[in-house]
Amino acid sequence: MLQKAPRRTRERILELSLRLFNEFGEPNITTTVIAEEMNISPGNLYYHFRNKDDIVNSIFSQFEAEIERILTVPDGRRSNIEDVWLYLHLMFELIWRYRFFYRDLNDLLSRNRKLELHFKQILAHKIKVAKQLCEDLRTEQSMEASDVAIDAMATNMVVVATYWLSYEYVRNPRKYTEQQSMADALARGCYQVLSQIGPYLRGETSVLFQKLSEEYLKKLK
Repeated sequence: MLQKAPRRTRERILELSLRLFNEFGEPNITTTVIAEEMNISPGNLYYHFRNKDDIVNSIFSQFEAEIERILTVPDGRRSNIEDVWLYLHLMFELIWRYRFFYRDLNDLLSRNRKLELHFKQILAHKIKVAKQLCEDLRTEQSMEASDVAIDAMATNMVVVATYWLSYEYVRNPRKYTEQQSMADALARGCYQVLSQIGPYLRGETSVLFQKLSEEYLKKLK
């Protein structure tokens, strides 16, 4: 049987740093802590990364590549309500996987120019995709909404998704790392974002939305 090649030290540093940042918050983790957890010398760590910001930026590059894939809307056809539902699921899973960016967002942006610029672009892209999804629903006569309403919906969807984990953390900080509690929190987040467009849906799409919502709410009881 072929054995997997051992992961390179650089990859292991990034993987460990992501876990520590997620669990304890990026401001509370130093390169010394990372080196100790890795059981390597600080010099070995600095061979791969100049400083903690270099580690953060490398993790952000991974996050950025993954989110760009999610923000690619289907080609050749207009989106439907199930596409929106799937999009939200994937988005919240990614937000959870890189949750320290969202939980520590203000602190990170205040001292990291690269993150400030790139996160603005990500937010703008999210709003553009949300707007396109709503416009597709309107074109298919599954939604009845003005351009102004769609602009507001798209922005509200992105605002709620961006700050949902911060809200859940304030709501119940002691359960923030419990797997089931956070799975429920992410499910609530998906529903809360999608509820922004519920009142504007029409016909079979509205019926399907109600069905999906009822199934979701049952799981959360």
